[in-house]
Amino acid sequence: MTTLFLLLVIIAGGAAFYIWSAMQPVQPKTQPVAFTVVKGTGTSAIADTLEQKGLIRNALVFKAYVKFKQQGNALQAGNYEAQPGITFDQLIAKLSAGDVVKEEMIRFTIPEGYTIRQMADKLQKEGLADRQQFLQLANEPSAFDVSLVRDIPKQAGLRYALEGYLFPETYELKKGSTTKDIVQAMLEQTQKRLNTIPDLDANLKQRGETLHQLLSVASLVEREVVVDDERPIVAGVIYNRLKQDKKLEIDATVQYMLDKQKERLYYKDLAVESPYNTYLHPGLPPGPIASPSLKSVVAALQPAATDYLFYVTKKDGTHEHLFAATYKEHLHNIQVSNRKTK
Repeated sequence: MTTLFLLLVIIAGGAAFYIWSAMQPVQPKTQPVAFTVVKGTGTSAIADTLEQKGLIRNALVFKAYVKFKQQGNALQAGNYEAQPGITFDQLIAKLSAGDVVKEEMIRFTIPEGYTIRQMADKLQKEGLADRQQFLQLANEPSAFDVSLVRDIPKQAGLRYALEGYLFPETYELKKGSTTKDIVQAMLEQTQKRLNTIPDLDANLKQRGETLHQLLSVASLVEREVVVDDERPIVAGVIYNRLKQDKKLEIDATVQYMLDKQKERLYYKDLAVESPYNTYLHPGLPPGPIASPSLKSVVAALQPAATDYLFYVTKKDGTHEHLFAATYKEHLHNIQVSNRKTK
């Protein structure tokens, strides 16, 4: 009996020592070890990975310990790094907290009112995208899985199908993101921002306006207006002129077709043939001429109710406008504006 008891004690002691030994941290190292936990991976597979990576001594004991701690369902997927020499508890805490390796990111900003070409130039200059591929993708809306692109009409004269659909914003994407990844992210951001506008689809339906037309008006507002309070007023002017079948005669559309921003437009510029030239052709241009801010989109959706048909920029540095309902008043405003420069 005594012999059996001693044998059991020895066996129990041996088992306890085995478990204790298996739970001891491995030899510490200065270099962290990377490992990945794929979504849906069970505790056994995680334990096997940790043993293979040299982070624990025994997968079976680790699995039993996790079960004992009732932490099996708390372990999260992701890419991790761990220092050899840490304890079971530290490993479990890292996996339970989802303390994953922060991926290297790229960061870029697209200013409000930028055109597709300006974006392509900027992203290539910053080494983030291929300019030619960006421009090519700007005419391939079907290449992107965003419901927004379904509203883009296939019409003659449209320069870039995605013009006006790439939201101006500061972005952070994973390092190594492709040009297509960048465009996809920008489209998704536009969709996200438009979704914040209450009853957008219902309002468009009530107004008899398409999203493409709305973004076109918003882009005109964006390129014409600096002072926020004037955005709805200028939007109202645009709609008033459209209702009266008057040519919009907006300088920004001429600047768009000329590619290069000119300090001053000449009569010869206003005579350049292009479907975007609103001095020659009535109605809206074929599509947006830039990426509008959300403020301009809302202004285009909720234009100010006025009888204004004209506006001229003040020459006093405020970037504000003088508005008029008649051409006679408009000529007077031009004279007033010019006097302020003298």
